[in-house]
Amino acid sequence: MKKVKAGDGHLLKPYRIWNIFTHSLFHLEITNKADRNTTYYALKSRYFSEEPSVDLYKEGRHIAFSKLPAVFPVDDGMIEVKNSTSGINKINYVSDQDAIFSVYPDKNSVRGFRRGFHQRFPVISNFIGMLAIIILLVSLVLTVLQLTETLTEIPWVAENIGTFTSPISLSLWENFAVAIIAATAATERAFMLKRHWLIDIEAGNGFTGEQ
Repeated sequence: MKKVKAGDGHLLKPYRIWNIFTHSLFHLEITNKADRNTTYYALKSRYFSEEPSVDLYKEGRHIAFSKLPAVFPVDDGMIEVKNSTSGINKINYVSDQDAIFSVYPDKNSVRGFRRGFHQRFPVISNFIGMLAIIILLVSLVLTVLQLTETLTEIPWVAENIGTFTSPISLSLWENFAVAIIAATAATERAFMLKRHWLIDIEAGNGFTGEQ
C-alpha cells in the first residue's frame, strides 16, 4: 500500500480498438449486499513501460496509481492486482463486508475478444484452454530433460553423480519454436485471467504467464 500514489482526477477515456497495442483495461464492479449499492472501478495497465504499473479509476475518474504488484485501499476493502511477464493475471477484491464483485476486461480489448469467444463458443474455448495446458506441460518436460543433460555435463557432476542423455534432442531453432509456442499458450491463459502452476513455472523460465 505504501507504493500507492494519489491520482490526478482525469477522466477515463473509452477503450478504442487501437489501444490493444498500448494498454489493457479491466472493469471491476463491487456490490454491497446490505444497501445493494454498486461501485464501478477500472484498472488500466500500460504496455512497454520500464516499470509495470496500474492506474485505478472510480466511477470513471482517476483516483490512484501504483507499481505492480499493487494493493489499492478502496471502500470497505482493498483491490489486489498481480502480474506476470504476460501482464495482469489476477485481480481480487478483499473485504470483511458482505459484498460480491465481478472482474472483466474491456469488451474492445484482446482479452475482451477472448472472453466474448468463450461466452459464445464455450466448448471450443475450453478445448483451447486444455490444449494450452498440454503445450505448457510438454514444454516443461522438454526443458527439464535438456536442463538435466546440461547439468550432468559439468565435470564434477559427471564424475560424482553420473551423466544423463536426453532421449529428445532439439536443435536451436526447435528450442526457439517450443519457447514461442509455450509463450503463446501461457499468454492465452493470461488472456482469460486464469492461473495455473504450469504458467508460473514457464514464467520463471523466461516464458510468460481466475480472479
